[in-house]
Amino acid sequence: MLVQEVVAKYAGKARFVSENFGASPLADRFGVTRYPAVFVDDVLVARPRDFGFVGHGESTGRYTPWRDAASQAKFKADLSRMIDLVLAGKHVELESESRAAGPDPGDIASLPPFALTDFAGRPIAAGDLAGRAVVVEFWATWCPPCRSTLEWLGGLEKKYGDRLAVVALAVESPEPDARALAAAVGSGVRWAMTDAATAHAFGDVAAVPTLFVFDRAGKTAKVVYGAPPDLHAQVEGTLESLLR
Repeated sequence: MLVQEVVAKYAGKARFVSENFGASPLADRFGVTRYPAVFVDDVLVARPRDFGFVGHGESTGRYTPWRDAASQAKFKADLSRMIDLVLAGKHVELESESRAAGPDPGDIASLPPFALTDFAGRPIAAGDLAGRAVVVEFWATWCPPCRSTLEWLGGLEKKYGDRLAVVALAVESPEPDARALAAAVGSGVRWAMTDAATAHAFGDVAAVPTLFVFDRAGKTAKVVYGAPPDLHAQVEGTLESLLR
């Protein structure tokens, strides 16, 4: 099994756990009802559709066609990268400036260029956010932990006002469902559907939720993968430092 091959390379720093269908607390938490699904700690790295196993055809998933050696190599590389992030960041937290060994290929040093259209029909681009601290959250409608984070993000914008821009980018989600959730959460957040180019620009985002914090000069201040219990405290502490 490819997951076991990857884990074996970490010599005791990581371990492989197999959970049966219907008996996985993590799967229940993320609303995963089909298998296989792969997690690193509480980060959902891959789900059935990524392998083309949910009836969407062999051409739709990130790792399809699964029998292709290149697709399997990409999966192993993504899984290794996520394990590295977990090991480097103490419960899936990264601060790019603190990594003495240099940046990971998936890290980004600053807010990358991107151009999307938000749910209000307005263009949204990196240049529009200049001069403010920026929080960017990649989320999905099928990710229950993302929902509480999104509600909290709306409160952040109200707290910090014009000093902070909050952007929520939906990935691999039906747009009507994403719009409905955005409407339920309310204003204060710029909502948009992301695309492959934008996900790649942010370090090839491979899991949700993934949250980035950038300072007023656009430099990366924090990246958090998953939804650790202290996520809100981590991000608010970073913002207090940036905006004091």
